[in-house]
Amino acid sequence: MSEPVFVFGSNLAGRHGKGAALWAKQHRGAIYGQGEGYQGNSYAIPTKDERIQTLPLFRIRNYAHRFKRFAREHSELTFQLTPIGCGLAGYTPEQIAPMFDDAPTNVVLPDEFMMALGRALPDGGVER
Repeated sequence: MSEPVFVFGSNLAGRHGKGAALWAKQHRGAIYGQGEGYQGNSYAIPTKDERIQTLPLFRIRNYAHRFKRFAREHSELTFQLTPIGCGLAGYTPEQIAPMFDDAPTNVVLPDEFMMALGRALPDGGVER
């Protein structure tokens, strides 16, 4: 069985220089200069613009919708979503997680998003 596709937050310039984006470039084939989409064994969802400024939530939501459509079209793949937007972009899981509430079943949500959505965690725990 192959590794899941690593889904990370990126910037529109595709400068994968920090955090999960750097890891994706180093370990999962993310392409420097490509700020969105499927690349190697990773998928970039922009949370920052070309000048590395945080995008407004409505723009991130649009990119999240595009990702979910791609995941639905590629049901043969499993996608491991990181808590995009909740590190360097500065948003909280409560702000970002609802964008993925309707993600297809081949998208594995991070624990932070599961808790923000009030869903049971894989180990049986639930956020209160």
